Amino acid sequence: MEQKGSVSSPQDIPVPRCSLGSSSGLHYGSLVNSVSSLAPLAADKSPISQRRAYVAIAVLCYVNLLNYMERYTIAGVLSEIQKFFDISDSTAGLLQTVFICSFLLLAPLFGYLGDRYNRKYIMLCGLSVWLLTAAGSSFVTGSQFWLLLLLRALVGVGEASYSTVAPTIIGDLFSGGQRSIVICIFYIFIPVGSGLGYITGAGSANLTGDWRWALRITPIMGLVGLVLMVFLCPNPPRGAAETHGDGVTGHSSYIEDVKYLLKNKSYVWSSLGVTALAFLTGALAFWLPTFLARAHITQGLRPPCTGDTCNSSDSYIFGAVTVVTGILGGALGTTISRQLRDRFSHADPLICAVGMLGSVPCLFITIFVASSSIPVTYVFIFFGELLLSLNWAVLADILLYVVIPTRRATAEALQITVGHLLGDAGSPYLLGVISDAIRSSNLKTHDWNFRSLMYSLLLCPFVGILGGVFFLITTMYITEDKKAVQQQVEANMQPQQGPTSDSSMELSDKRTA
Repeated sequence: MEQKGSVSSPQDIPVPRCSLGSSSGLHYGSLVNSVSSLAPLAADKSPISQRRAYVAIAVLCYVNLLNYMERYTIAGVLSEIQKFFDISDSTAGLLQTVFICSFLLLAPLFGYLGDRYNRKYIMLCGLSVWLLTAAGSSFVTGSQFWLLLLLRALVGVGEASYSTVAPTIIGDLFSGGQRSIVICIFYIFIPVGSGLGYITGAGSANLTGDWRWALRITPIMGLVGLVLMVFLCPNPPRGAAETHGDGVTGHSSYIEDVKYLLKNKSYVWSSLGVTALAFLTGALAFWLPTFLARAHITQGLRPPCTGDTCNSSDSYIFGAVTVVTGILGGALGTTISRQLRDRFSHADPLICAVGMLGSVPCLFITIFVASSSIPVTYVFIFFGELLLSLNWAVLADILLYVVIPTRRATAEALQITVGHLLGDAGSPYLLGVISDAIRSSNLKTHDWNFRSLMYSLLLCPFVGILGGVFFLITTMYITEDKKAVQQQVEANMQPQQGPTSDSSMELSDKRTA
């Protein structure tokens, strides 16, 4: 930003909040400030204390844990749901697809709101919708599968608000190596929550004899998260971590934000990598417990499911493996990133590429060895998930340092939209359709049920290769794009000298919690 001339010394000039303008050079003026003044909370001039920031992170991590627990409780009791509603593999896959579709369709809206309005209120509204619809889905009768699909879609509405906004709050509370660690902790709860979703889903069904209780546990726990968020989660100024608490402002249209992101090559290619990762993990998370259960039946180790509840040992084991690999992979990925980032500026996307490509042989072995050895299958599931888990925290950190603070929520939202639209929105359903098509070509035996799903899972390793290539391309642009963001933020931290109609009327975008 160009400095205005002035005869006053720097000490005499009040330092305004940093401003990141749009490509047209416009800044917040009187009209924009009038609109912003309608936001529910006023500006908080004081920076958020470190203690309060850590408390906020604990609350955000707890809610993130519940988000992913709820997302995969259905996978933990999928066999019971298929039996209760008498549905095929492709129809069962719709349960995840409708959830992800509503999630991705509304993510851009919440991203737009998250860059402009109070993020805490946005999360609270979304979390309330999630709690009500998630609890309501547990009361659906056997003749109302359509209603279960509808409620699952509405659950996605609530989760979209949280997933787009929460990472940007973390980005505004911490910076540098400290932010990498906190982001790692936050994203570790993706696999941990997913794993606990299988375990709590299957455990609740076994304990109560009713699969519906699997869908009631997370809403009950979510009420605690809602209360904690009301009292303990702040809404820091955007860019506060990079500007020592002042934050940055910027006025641009949504179209200008999208154009900026499309020109950001690191963001585009890493988002394509995220899409491949979402396709892969979404399909595996939804179908692997069922695949392992069918493998037991094929080997004669377990009788077919006949009662209201099925043997859930595979959900327990798979959930435990997901939790352990999520913690180890997230910590390992962040540690490697911190060790290599200073020496190799392109280390982060390279770590992601190694994780994706390294998981491919593990997936191939998992798919083909399941018919002969369950223990060996679990060994390669462990290593495959460990390699994939290297990526989550590193990817989140990449987005935060290649996108300017005032466009991070939009960037999160668009990445979620594209990643889910082309990734896990369709992958569970697509694999179910392939499985049903293969199964219909032969006699309906338990062995053929297993093999039809096995052949459909072969699509996953090829998507893993594609994702690895996308991350390798990202390494070519990451250094330049990261430096551009740093320079832009530093340039806008310089005090504007001399009052102008733009800067003098610019109101703070800060809002208190």
